[in-house]
This record gives sequence, structure tokens and C-alpha cells, in this order.
Amino acid sequence: MRIARFSAGEDPKYAVIEGEAGAEIAAVIDGDPLYRPVQPTGERLPLTDLRLLAPIIPRSKVIGVGRNYAEHAAELGNEVPAEPLIFLKPNTSVIGPRDGIVYPAETSDLHYEGELAVVIGRICRHVPRERAAEVIFGYTCANDVTARDLQKTDGQWARAKGFDTFCPIGPWIETELDASDLALTTTVAGEPRQSGRTSQMIHDIPSLVSYVSSFMTLLPGDLILTGTPAGVGPMRPGEEVSVTIEGIGTLTNPVIAHG
Repeated sequence: MRIARFSAGEDPKYAVIEGEAGAEIAAVIDGDPLYRPVQPTGERLPLTDLRLLAPIIPRSKVIGVGRNYAEHAAELGNEVPAEPLIFLKPNTSVIGPRDGIVYPAETSDLHYEGELAVVIGRICRHVPRERAAEVIFGYTCANDVTARDLQKTDGQWARAKGFDTFCPIGPWIETELDASDLALTTTVAGEPRQSGRTSQMIHDIPSLVSYVSSFMTLLPGDLILTGTPAGVGPMRPGEEVSVTIEGIGTLTNPVIAHG
């Protein structure tokens, strides 16, 4: 089931997206699907008439995982960590499809990082690896935008990964998906930059959910960004960045200069 959040000139609503690419219909549902069963209202709208928003705005946190693909760690000259390398992005960094990624004045080396994002579906702590699927609501595409120069100079990653607009997600949440071996690609200005598979993760999705929940409570709507494959690099104002994940769809965002 593909669940989207959208605006049509009024308060945001949720819908189940039905149909084939280019002819999708948004079947509007009642309320927030994280907190109540999916119940169609009967309203059906062409997707082309709607503005898609970030499919979820985390009420609590976005958890990032660094160096979770061996080739990506190598391209930045880093060792592969024995345990997942965890960092946080503020929920204010989240934007949706077609929203602009603002290129801050503080950086001169802004990078894309295409990633699979896990959406947590219920309050949980100390989740055994074999029960991780029980707390996952679904999956979406993400771009872990990073000011690479600030990441190097600051000695920690909060500023480099925490600016407003540095966490595009979308276009929707796919709730029925085996995410263990999906193709992930990133393009910049239409040119291929990243190509990997989720099966290449060093720490797989059940392991990440179990590890993160071992030291912090996860809440409905929390996001876990599962790491990026090799091929990261710069993006510049005027370019569009697209992250495509097999079985989910494509998230596209323009890069815009700071105003």
C-alpha cells in the first residue's frame, strides 16, 4: 500500500495511491494512518491535481546511520564501523517531493546521499532482531543532505546534516515491501551518480532497528535512514537530485541558492 500526504489548497490529508504511473489516483483516507486503521472517505482525486508533501513529519526524531555501505566508507577514506554509526537529524530538516534543498552560505561542498528510510509504526524499545518487522510501518526514499566541509571541520555532524531542508523524503510510504534487496539509484541533473542495492548494507534493517531501540525509545513516525551506497558527491543550485528505490518510487528535489 502506498500512503501519501498531500495538499490541495487546504489542510494536509492522507491518501492511498492507486493505479499505474502517470494515471495514479489518490483515494483519500480519514485521519493519520499511523494512529488509526486506513479508512477511505470515498473522495478520489487525480494525483496530478495534488501537491505531494513529506509523507510523514516525525514528531520526534530522524536517526541516521553512517558508513553502512563498505564502498561508501572507502570512498571517503573511512573505516567500516564494527557497530552501526548513529547520528541524529532534526525533524525540522524534513521536506517533501519537489521542495527546494537550500544551499546554505556556510558551505561550499554540499552533497547528496540517496538512502532507504524506515518509518517506525509504534512505540518500541529493546526490539529483538527477529521481531523488527512488527514495529516497521513502511519505507520511503530519502536524501541525507550533508555539508561535507562542515562535517570535516566541526568534528561532529549535527550542523553538517541538520540545516533546514537537509532531509527530503517521499514521494510516499510503501507499507508492503521486502526491503532486503532493492535497487537504489541517485541522479543529479539527469546524470547517474549512485547505484547500489540494499542487500549491500553492512548492518541490515532488522539489525538497525534492534540496535537503535536498544538505547532509545522509538516513536510512531520516527525515521531511520539506513545509509548510502558509494557515489556521493556535490550538487549545486539549479540542479535537480532524484533518488529512486525499487518498489517505492522516485523522490526529486531542486537545489536552490540561499536567499
